[in-house]
Amino acid sequence: MLENKLAKSRKVFDNSKVTDHHAIIPTGVHPTGLSDSEKKVFDLVARRFIAVFYPECKVSTTTVLGEAAEVEFKVTGKQILEPGWRLVFTKEDNNPESADTEPKTEDEEKTLPLFVKGESGPHEPSVAEKWTSPPKPYTEATLLRAMETAGKLTDNEELRDAMKENGIGRPSTRAAIIETLFKRNYIRKDKKNIFPTETGRNLIGIIKEDLLKSVELTGLWEKKLRMIEKGTYQASVFIDELKTLVIQIVENVKNDNSTINSQQKNVNITDNIIGTTCPKCGKGTLIKGNKAYGCSRWKEGCDYRVFF
Repeated sequence: MLENKLAKSRKVFDNSKVTDHHAIIPTGVHPTGLSDSEKKVFDLVARRFIAVFYPECKVSTTTVLGEAAEVEFKVTGKQILEPGWRLVFTKEDNNPESADTEPKTEDEEKTLPLFVKGESGPHEPSVAEKWTSPPKPYTEATLLRAMETAGKLTDNEELRDAMKENGIGRPSTRAAIIETLFKRNYIRKDKKNIFPTETGRNLIGIIKEDLLKSVELTGLWEKKLRMIEKGTYQASVFIDELKTLVIQIVENVKNDNSTINSQQKNVNITDNIIGTTCPKCGKGTLIKGNKAYGCSRWKEGCDYRVFF
């Protein structure tokens, strides 16, 4: 018998938020015969489960307001006073595997020296030129997170709230959605990063129905499903709306065939430019490549292109 009952925080133990799946938890069976990768996965699950029962991590936040040459500045840093649940993730001596499970955050890097209120002294200013970086490509981990939080950039506040709890897919289906995109050659992996393939980009270009490419459709459905769950919306009405929407989308696609046919005619007409003089350099002739028509003098530097 335990002398003290284990504390169960409402942040973790909340039956009202459990829907189709509960957490992955270790059982009482001791694992044997695992590979190195399997051991690491089990270690992740076990440590996260154990950390749930530890006390909260207490952090001290320091904010410094200063002034230099009549220019005000502000800096904020953190210091861990009581590690609490972080003890479960600390590195152990002679155990390199435990280092892989240690959570790292940017806040832990922002440590400040000791400041005394009202102190002053000399300061040597420096100026550094820096450039903003473009968004990093998705990895499978960040893509899963983006699917979970999809809709946060949606302008419609009502739809954003509807998607806040679910995002795109369910925890049990998101990985399968990504795997399907790989199988259909819509995305590819370069090391850890994920990029769209030409097939995937073409698919987005071919689909003219914006609603099918937007998270708003998922947001609308999630909103109605939550209302049905609460008894404030009829399931039969929702099904009728889906039927109407499908019929409307199919009709829009049918009507768009004329645009596709006209684009095909334009390609055939463009074939007639093969062999004509390049309009840019005036010396080469136009030839057909894999993705575009171009100048025969492309090796000499003429970059004239007409993409299909």
